[in-house]
Amino acid sequence: MSVTLKGDKEIENIPSIRRKTLRINLNDYIYGTFAEIGAGQETVRNFFRAGGASGTIAKAMSAYDKDFSDAIYGVEDDQRYVTESRLKRMLRHEVELIEDRLSRKKHPDKLFFSYANTVATIDFAKKFKGHGWVGIRYQLDSLEDYNEIILHIRFHQTDAQSQQETLGILGVNLIYGAFYMYDQPKELLKSLYHHLDRYQIEIDMINFSGPRFMYVDNRLMSLQLVKNGMTDAVMFGSDGFNVLPAQVLYKKNLLALRGSFRPVTKVNMDMLEKSYEMFVNENRVEKDNTQVVFEITLSNLRAEGKIDERDFLDRAELLCSLGQIVMISNFQEYYKVVDYFSRFTKSRMAIAMGVTNLIDIFDEKYYRNLSGGILEAFGKLFFRDLKIYLYPFVDQETKEVMNSDNLKVHPRMKELYKFFKYNGKIVDIQEYNDKILNIFSRKVLSMIANQEDGWEEMLPKGIAELIKEHRLFGYSRRRAALQKKK
Repeated sequence: MSVTLKGDKEIENIPSIRRKTLRINLNDYIYGTFAEIGAGQETVRNFFRAGGASGTIAKAMSAYDKDFSDAIYGVEDDQRYVTESRLKRMLRHEVELIEDRLSRKKHPDKLFFSYANTVATIDFAKKFKGHGWVGIRYQLDSLEDYNEIILHIRFHQTDAQSQQETLGILGVNLIYGAFYMYDQPKELLKSLYHHLDRYQIEIDMINFSGPRFMYVDNRLMSLQLVKNGMTDAVMFGSDGFNVLPAQVLYKKNLLALRGSFRPVTKVNMDMLEKSYEMFVNENRVEKDNTQVVFEITLSNLRAEGKIDERDFLDRAELLCSLGQIVMISNFQEYYKVVDYFSRFTKSRMAIAMGVTNLIDIFDEKYYRNLSGGILEAFGKLFFRDLKIYLYPFVDQETKEVMNSDNLKVHPRMKELYKFFKYNGKIVDIQEYNDKILNIFSRKVLSMIANQEDGWEEMLPKGIAELIKEHRLFGYSRRRAALQKKK
């Protein structure tokens, strides 16, 4: 039997945490388990305080002792406890217990759920602020399969008690949103910060799954995290699923390529291949421990003042088809990208870029918000163990090939530029393919839109076929066929 949960009178503005918990407690159909490990039973405490919890809470538990936790949920392969796999084990185990112990004949209309979190709050030395996994597995129809919402959080507060209280509020927001905002996933995402601020907690990964979220694209939900200021960067893998940045970047040698990739061209891939060969031959770079990241900054996703989500998916699909990890960030300046990477690794890093991008780096206007100006930015950029691999550029007027030797920066920046160049921080890519230097993404995009011939040869193998098959970037089969007839 399907149960309507949206018939209640709409609550004006944002309901308080107590009103959220009370609304759930007074719903005769919602019934489930709370399992919280690592920061006390902060979420379920809100439901107890609200009153009327006996009809909602089947069980509340905290298996703090590792041996007890392993006895209940099993042992993880990596022997860790604050992981996504641990959270999923908890959610599934608790749902199975409810299904096993409560008769469906007696409770045909009950909507079962399990809420769980496994977190590590700030340590005594206050070096690591803590992080955790939070999720809910639940029904919206007693005859349907379960839905899941799973997210990863990072604490920003420097007090354990404050972190616990924040986690409790987040948990209530998640449970409330799961039941009452499931048909508006973007609004559900925003509601996780009701009565919370960004300085308290960061959500850097979220995944929706289940019958009610079949049409939710988790890559777009990642984009919303960055767009809403809930985190500075998100990642997803070649399989299209969101991945946790810490898992991808942790202690890795990193090679990053920033661009619009609209679409990805042979130049982008040549830049990757040549810079990768140079990078893995550097000292203190292990090939087996090297991760390539294609980064798109949010400013490159804007069209007419707003995020063009369809365009974002087009680019993501092409990069994923090439087996690449994609990062979407809020970082306009390069030094912020490097600073972000440095949260997860102290190993050697490199950025591959074109000449025009390097010229922009030496433009003072990007650093007016820093008290130390461009010197402060460069201190942050090159203080890390970083190199820039520079891909040449052909001046379309003079046909001159520009590299680190003849590029032109502002006269005030010449000495600063020389300092980094002659100290080996900026290195030219030598073995490039000079036959493709005239390929530009904007030219390819224009040719696709105007149904001109020849753009296919400018793209990596298989990319043109995907663009045609999925009609990306405004490609039209009908218009292309009419163009050929002419």
